[in-house]
Amino acid sequence: MNDSPGCPLIGVATTYMPRLSETTSEPGLAAAVDQHAAAVRDALVPAQRGPRGRTVRREELADYVLGFTDWLTGTGADWTEPVGHDFATLRLTAVCWLIREYDLLDA
Repeated sequence: MNDSPGCPLIGVATTYMPRLSETTSEPGLAAAVDQHAAAVRDALVPAQRGPRGRTVRREELADYVLGFTDWLTGTGADWTEPVGHDFATLRLTAVCWLIREYDLLDA
């Protein structure tokens, strides 16, 4: 279901995955993305899940993205992707880090 063309992870990855390359040359940005990824993972995964630690599932991350983008739409601020890095951009870039880390589009 979530690997269909309508999966929100595909759109987020298409738009924000290129921003991950910026983290290699900007340590502060890398730290911010890491913190956002940890916050998303903590929101999705109970600490006790699985013998190998915490695993993010594609369906849960897709639901998170839908909720987050609905929240962005509902803020009434007509949010658009900025050139720099605001909270929403960092959060969506962190979602891409999780997609890559857990291989969620190829699974």
